Amino acid sequence: MDALSLIALSVALAMDAFAVALAAGSILQPLSFRPCFRLAFHFGLFQGLMPVIGWLAGMTVQSFVAAWSHWLAFLLLLAIGGRMVYEALTAEEGVARTNDPSRGLTMVALSVATSIDALAVGLTLAMIDVTIWIPSLVIGLVACCFTVMGLFLGTRAGKLWGKRVEVAGGGILILIGLKILITALFFNQTAAKIVS
Repeated sequence: MDALSLIALSVALAMDAFAVALAAGSILQPLSFRPCFRLAFHFGLFQGLMPVIGWLAGMTVQSFVAAWSHWLAFLLLLAIGGRMVYEALTAEEGVARTNDPSRGLTMVALSVATSIDALAVGLTLAMIDVTIWIPSLVIGLVACCFTVMGLFLGTRAGKLWGKRVEVAGGGILILIGLKILITALFFNQTAAKIVS
């Protein structure tokens, strides 16, 4: 895989992490080093590891992953985005927020949901016989950088527009989940028509 294609692929995969980081940045007021590092590290780690897992799995579990991964990503993003919208709309002014998207199961769920596409890329690279190690490293580093940029932009937007940014961030997570689901369902129907 040439360098330009690899960078383009990495940036495309990092867009979900960037959008989620924008939403998370609107919650993390003020943004400090630890939550920024945790999210950037985990998003980069998951984005880097998922292609390796997909590549190693190769053809053996491809049909299972293809059948269920989009549903998993959709449900995770729907739950987290829905919770963000609900909490933004029901939170009282001046009350400190208790949910931190850079901790616990929320962080793991976001990391998995934003890296499902990278798993599919790993499966694809295995099918076309591309070595995975350098692409995986580049994908992870780009996701890490885009996460940091998203967090800082989200924090600034959150300061300017308050709850509206958090509601929009939750809506973005839901829309990303819908995009993943619709794309996968449409692709599967199109592929089935082509095969038959």
